Amino acid sequence: MEKVKDMARIVCRALEDKKGEDICIIDISGISPLADYFIITSGSNDSQVKALVDHVEDEMHKAGHSQIQREGLQTGNWVLLDYGDVVVHVFDTENREFYHLERIWSDGKRIESIDDL
Repeated sequence: MEKVKDMARIVCRALEDKKGEDICIIDISGISPLADYFIITSGSNDSQVKALVDHVEDEMHKAGHSQIQREGLQTGNWVLLDYGDVVVHVFDTENREFYHLERIWSDGKRIESIDDL
């Protein structure tokens, strides 16, 4: 589990580096077999969404973590990065409000800070 927490920390720091908005960490390990953590953030425009995605991918690659799948980069509205136990959702502001994953996954445990991982 410590490896998974390290992965989540790397993702969060990368998002913070590029000014990801309202970074949300949800521990879904007790309610879903999909992953242990969902990390959700948003960017103010398509360029920032792409910068956030690129930086997460670079930092995870440097740390030796392989990406399983990436979806949505061509539109820039909602990009999903799947690292197995950690799934990252990067939205533009409008789509984040529309899909509101935090509400959908409200049964998960919200982690307030990367220090709490």
